[in-house]
Amino acid sequence: MHPDVIADLAELDTTLKTVESVLDVEELRRRIDELEHQAADPELWNNQDHAQQVTSELSHAQSELRRVEELRQRLEDLPVLYELAEAEEGAAEAEATADADAERAALRIDIEAMEVRTLLSGEYDKRDALVNIRSGAGGVDAADWAMMLMRMYIRWAERHKYSVEVYDTSYAEEAGIKSATFAVKSPYAYGTLSVEMGTHRLVRISPFDNQGRRQTSFAEVEVLPVVETTDHIEIPDGDVRVDVYRSSGPGGQSVNTTDSAVRLTHIPTGIVVTCQNEKSQLQNKISAMRVLQAKLLERKRQEERAQMDALKTNEGASWGNQMRSYVLHPYQMVKDLRTNHEVNNPSAVLDGDIDGFIESGIRWRMRDQAEA
Repeated sequence: MHPDVIADLAELDTTLKTVESVLDVEELRRRIDELEHQAADPELWNNQDHAQQVTSELSHAQSELRRVEELRQRLEDLPVLYELAEAEEGAAEAEATADADAERAALRIDIEAMEVRTLLSGEYDKRDALVNIRSGAGGVDAADWAMMLMRMYIRWAERHKYSVEVYDTSYAEEAGIKSATFAVKSPYAYGTLSVEMGTHRLVRISPFDNQGRRQTSFAEVEVLPVVETTDHIEIPDGDVRVDVYRSSGPGGQSVNTTDSAVRLTHIPTGIVVTCQNEKSQLQNKISAMRVLQAKLLERKRQEERAQMDALKTNEGASWGNQMRSYVLHPYQMVKDLRTNHEVNNPSAVLDGDIDGFIESGIRWRMRDQAEA
């Protein structure tokens, strides 16, 4: 093998060993055995919440172990691929070497993605994510942009086979959405998607302008950790006003026929949450209460963070406005304004190919926290 290839394989091996060390593969195997024993207990489902927690943790642990074992196997197979290529001659050797090089490049991407996952060690990083998208300045274009972002995140979840549950969608009058709330259900979904929080800017020729002018529009993305029973977010009944109304927008036979949609107003803070996705008023109320609890948990975290920031002489980089810019005209580019990561294929990004932005965002956040 070429010395550069040998050096690259050694570097990949070092990185993968670090990942295996952080994950503690032997402890992971022990935990899987323990969880499998619990899952086999017939009495487990006497407590539905605990049973779901056990099965979810088991599924995630098995997935993590399978993923790191597959990476190790692929790395061990690479020298064999190069040896087989060297055994060929002429065009066949060149083609086999190109295939081995392509596998090495793909393996580097997958190992680095796994390495990024090991950086997610925040208090809530392991949890499901609750994503809120709101249209901002830009009129009908902003509403359309908010819907495009919602589709982008749902497509990203589908690519990774993560479950998505839509709680509420408020449709705009002409096109697009005013807002949407949905959950991405996968271990570490919050830690992964939390770097997407901020203002996303779109520049394009407006499809809603009959003069074909360029339009800049904005949408806000908020990412919250899903609340668990251990969070102790208690909401007295007297602090919440409950209003019911008929669902609106596209839907099946149940839409616009019963007062199933629910609006919760948290009186002390003025936070308003709506849910109209379920057919049952009770189901909508339960889902809306989950969202309200998540918002109150985030409010509590922000207050605690503000108190800590007040003690610092230097504040870390802000997650403020325009964290990412999507330009469709006069050129094609998506650029993260914090990390400078950019892609010249907006169509792929808007179709859910955002892992590069997420990974660079997680690394940026880790550097920022270290410097702070």
